[in-house]
Amino acid sequence: MLEEIAIENLGVIRAARVPLADGLTVITGETGAGKTMVLTGLGLLMGGKADPAAVRPGADGAVVEGRLRVAAHAGVVGRVDEAGGEVDDDGTVVVLRTVAAAGRSRAHLGGRGVPQAVLAEIADELVTVHGQADQLRLRTAAKQREALDAFAGPEHQDGLDAYRAAWAERAGLLAEIDDLTARAAERAREAELLRLGLAEVERVDPRPGEDAELTALVGRLGNAEQLRVAAQEAHDVVAGDDLETAGSAVEAVERARRALEAAAADDPVLGGHATRLAEAGYLLADVATDLSSYVNDLQADPAGLETAHARLAELTTLTRSYGETIDDVLRWASDAGLRLLDLDDGGERVAFMRERAADLDAELAAAADRLTAGRRTAAEALAEAVTLELSGLAMRGARLAVDVAPADEPGPWGADQVAFLLEPHPGAPARPLGKGASGGELSRVMLAVEVALATARVDAGAASGRTTAPLPTFVFDEVDAGVGGRAAVEVGRRLATLARSTQVVVVTHLAQVAAFADSHLVVTKSTPGDDGAGPDGAAGVTVTGVREVTDDDRVRELARMLSGQEESATARQHAVELLESSTVGR
Repeated sequence: MLEEIAIENLGVIRAARVPLADGLTVITGETGAGKTMVLTGLGLLMGGKADPAAVRPGADGAVVEGRLRVAAHAGVVGRVDEAGGEVDDDGTVVVLRTVAAAGRSRAHLGGRGVPQAVLAEIADELVTVHGQADQLRLRTAAKQREALDAFAGPEHQDGLDAYRAAWAERAGLLAEIDDLTARAAERAREAELLRLGLAEVERVDPRPGEDAELTALVGRLGNAEQLRVAAQEAHDVVAGDDLETAGSAVEAVERARRALEAAAADDPVLGGHATRLAEAGYLLADVATDLSSYVNDLQADPAGLETAHARLAELTTLTRSYGETIDDVLRWASDAGLRLLDLDDGGERVAFMRERAADLDAELAAAADRLTAGRRTAAEALAEAVTLELSGLAMRGARLAVDVAPADEPGPWGADQVAFLLEPHPGAPARPLGKGASGGELSRVMLAVEVALATARVDAGAASGRTTAPLPTFVFDEVDAGVGGRAAVEVGRRLATLARSTQVVVVTHLAQVAAFADSHLVVTKSTPGDDGAGPDGAAGVTVTGVREVTDDDRVRELARMLSGQEESATARQHAVELLESSTVGR
């Protein structure tokens, strides 16, 4: 819902803050006072086209700021997040629109600059405008079908949800079947390449880590003599018996150990060093043994070297094609085997999916028939309810017809196309809404439709115990055009009925309508003085303000609307009677 709108320098409005409460809010004021500018500001907030000519003369630009409560509208909250804006902790979001006199317009949502189209997107969920020039709800066949489905009740909606789920599954299956069929040759080529690769890997039959082992073996066999010389020299130093001086390292360490042990009786510290030398001696003896074994085993093996080179060449061929190491090759082979199974299974999968798609076709056909039956039943009830409402809105004889006809082809909504048709008087042909009715009549038709839809929605929610999604805010511009007397009272009563379910804002000239309001706003204008200077200092510029009226001020405004004389005792008495009767009427 809308909580408030602040307007600066738009048309005749220099600065105004418009509070909007729950229930029914009416906006009244003398002709030319600027009521239209309030709706123009609302239109800008909702992503409407900016007109630089609407900027107040003498100002650089116009600013419209609104605060909307969006916590109950999950889709809107998500769209704000996607746009980078923020929803305040109290569940509201600030929308800002600026229009430069030079012609540029900017939009902000939740503190973040956004394209104008984003505001229009959220407007579809939050606000519905019915005016003389625009009817922004139920203007398309799709919206009319959605409205009829909502009127049909929760069970019908459950059936529609199930139909959509089956439709989505079928669409996914058909897309996959088309993909598999179209890429059959490509899949066959891919399968053949995988088979060739797997056959090559199977022929070579590599072991994990074999390439690293062979590389080490080739290095050892290819340099056997150098390795033998180095190992023998190390062995001779550690344990050899041909050294010129101290003999082997093992012997030298052993002599040092014995010398320390002989002196350890005089100094225990030397005993500790003797123990460490004993450990070093054991280690050197082990190394010497290992080096001796290494030298004995290290023999030149030209045949073994050639075999290792040949095997490594085979492994290298694999790694060039399927991975950097043999482990990579083995992983590729594992994945390729699974992919080949998937490719070879394509024919069976297509057959299975075609069978499932055929089953879904039968399910969808039966579900579509049920939806059609539900819509036709709901269409009769909706047409009757709206026609009854029209008779009380100075459109006696007018009739709404809701046509449910086969669509050119089924879709995710079913197999029907829905059209709302208006017969303005008996004998007249039924024509689509918006054709054959004046702006005021069309607003009243829309009011009748919205009241019928809202009433059915509330009744269905109460009967099923379900929480229904919130209705949008409805804005009616001069819905009372061309009516008066008793019909005007009925317009006010129906607006008040609709306002029980959602927020309703109405611009009206009729006191009979305004009397039903929960909140009454008056647009007033100040004219320039005799010297030609207006209150804001701009010569010749009329300035408009907005104020809420209550109690005696409201009686005075209703009296003005009734007779043009707000201080007339007769008009004031009539205004009081209207207020009292509107309270009783609700």
